[in-house]
Amino acid sequence: MRAAFTPDVIDHDAAAAFVERFKDGWRTPDLRKHEALWSDQIVLVQPLMGTLRGRDECRVAFARLFELVPDIHATVHRWSATHDAIFIEFTLSGTFGGRELAWTAVDRFVLVDGLIAERISYFDSAPLALAMAGRPRGWRRLLGTRFIPRFQRYVQDPNA
Repeated sequence: MRAAFTPDVIDHDAAAAFVERFKDGWRTPDLRKHEALWSDQIVLVQPLMGTLRGRDECRVAFARLFELVPDIHATVHRWSATHDAIFIEFTLSGTFGGRELAWTAVDRFVLVDGLIAERISYFDSAPLALAMAGRPRGWRRLLGTRFIPRFQRYVQDPNA
């Protein structure tokens, strides 16, 4: 994905501050805290949800996620940063279909003016999709949120 913006130069203090805001946003499923992290031109790429562009698409997708897994939260394990990106390894967990659901991901963030302009999430979605499919108690909620998993090609061309 080629950025159509000028990313922030990331130093250790800026990265550490962003990671703390990320942790705070994921303590509980609070849409306002997530939105406070997004730039207007945000692009989010992740398995099952596909590519989301702009605040409106992100807001709808996160609202569905929070409805689907009402107690979802994240535990950050570690993070690192380069001059233009922040990487965070974390586990998302919550209740779906009456049982705990958890998966680990690594997200790469590019910031503009301290806000997320681009986030690409890396995790194996197959075990998550199978776990959800194997919990019939959660199917009604899944249908009610109109969440439609997107199984698109998940290879990013760095020159695109």
